[in-house]
Amino acid sequence: MERLTQENYLRWLNSPNVSEEDKETLKAMNDDQIDDAFFKNIAFGTAGLRGVLGPGTNRMNYFTVKKATVGFGLYLKELHSSKESIKVAISHDNRYFSREFTLYSAQILNEMGIDTYIFDSLRPTPELSYAVRYAKCDGGIMITASHNPKEYNGYKVYDDEGCQLVPSKINRLIDIINALPDELSVEVPLATKKGVNNVFDSKIDEDYVKEVEKIVINKDLDKKGFKIVYSPNHGTSYVNAMKVFKDEGYEIYPVEELCSPDPSFSNLISPNPEEKDAFIKPIELAKKIGAELITMTDPDGDRVGLASRNKDGEYSLMTGNQSAALLLDYILFNKKAKNEDLSKYVVYNTIVSSMLGKAVCDLYGVKLESFLTGFKYIGDRIHYYETHGNTYKFLFGYEESYGCLAAPFVRDKDGIQAILLYSEMALYYHLKGLSLDEAYDELAKKVGKFYLPELFNIYFEGSKGQEEMNNIMEELEKNPFLEILGNKVLVIENYFSLTRKNISSGEVSKIEGLPQGDLVKFYLEDGSNIAIRPSGTEPKCKFYIEVTGKDRNETLGKPEKYFAELKKLLGIK
Repeated sequence: MERLTQENYLRWLNSPNVSEEDKETLKAMNDDQIDDAFFKNIAFGTAGLRGVLGPGTNRMNYFTVKKATVGFGLYLKELHSSKESIKVAISHDNRYFSREFTLYSAQILNEMGIDTYIFDSLRPTPELSYAVRYAKCDGGIMITASHNPKEYNGYKVYDDEGCQLVPSKINRLIDIINALPDELSVEVPLATKKGVNNVFDSKIDEDYVKEVEKIVINKDLDKKGFKIVYSPNHGTSYVNAMKVFKDEGYEIYPVEELCSPDPSFSNLISPNPEEKDAFIKPIELAKKIGAELITMTDPDGDRVGLASRNKDGEYSLMTGNQSAALLLDYILFNKKAKNEDLSKYVVYNTIVSSMLGKAVCDLYGVKLESFLTGFKYIGDRIHYYETHGNTYKFLFGYEESYGCLAAPFVRDKDGIQAILLYSEMALYYHLKGLSLDEAYDELAKKVGKFYLPELFNIYFEGSKGQEEMNNIMEELEKNPFLEILGNKVLVIENYFSLTRKNISSGEVSKIEGLPQGDLVKFYLEDGSNIAIRPSGTEPKCKFYIEVTGKDRNETLGKPEKYFAELKKLLGIK
């Protein structure tokens, strides 16, 4: 066991601030569990703090939440030192301790002289983003672990635009937090005048739903007989989603066993829309009623999953890359049909998104900007263009991990917006006699190439896993492979050094306009591309593999072959 790990463990075990119950938990831990709980301090990743619940420095608990909240309060007071009062909106998901952490965070901020606004119960992440803007708050906190397993919880922080803090902002917050005493010793700096905790009334919910419903493109499509199955995955979005579906006249069938906000996710193998296991019960219901479409939101309501009845009558899942690109084409096609000037619009995605998004934008002559993973970059860029005037107008933003935004009254990905537009798009193609997989094939013909993007994950637990993952990324950066499965690498993008290297010419150019990131991306001569990065929310490495071909059949099975070869090249068992 590493010295720091042992020191942290003993510090907790001997602290009078740690409860006897937690100490019993600590005593029952084996070496691997101690290592994972104490080998580092839980840190802000791509989406805030996120970790397993329980005692430990690398865990979500009252002590780590307290330190983060004190730090955030000090950050806001420094940033808005001239303001007489500072306001923070706070929301939470369905998880264990989410409500408790919300009330605790509000209490801490109130003691620091900061006013807070909370909801009467759980609300989705996009509504928290909306609430920050709605109440003209100076910041926001969302207690959530998004789509992670039930053992997790998390803590996201937002700026006054309802956008998660980008590096230029969060780096100062991290410095403030790191300057505080350890999580067991930190004290709340008490203000002379206490802040007030307020509870939002139902009007904010009503106004949010009204804003969502404004994004409809073709309101008068015939919905009769078009059945949709919906699952909120035991999470936050059931009320808002059902209101939107019913207001818009859809024939909606919720998966009743998955509608209660259950922290145990009792009726789910996985709450993550990226995983096939999340669709087991929705598909059962879809088969029973003969539904055309299955939609789901993840537990905190910012991501969406999609499956539709294909031309063979089976239910096939679409990846976030595929569904977002198809929706982007639907939006642009309809704007073009109305003779809108498409050159004024801008679309945002990430550098690990499918190249199909760029192909669609090129087809319509629309500007595309790509960022590092994390929707905060998209939200921040929306604000940039708004404040610079007479520039590009936001049209659509998406991440490959099932996150979309169509209307920027929210500055985070919004699952309710997404399922509404996906439902409309699926209905539109259904009325034309096309399933979504057929529509995707048609899109491939329009852009002249079929794209098959797949995501693969490998988990690396504890300090040894962290070290192994770091070594893999270091090796990729210093000694990148130049050929895989007989295909030469043409270009390597290294986001550690922000450089782009042309292998044949040896020319190295600078990647402009992006912060550094722990990611390496390869472009191959057969049209494939591979991006590799560690996750910012779980102890795993993510492999984004996209292959292309003239049609669907030419690409089937190829991502799996590339992944198998990558593991050999990297020495991963």
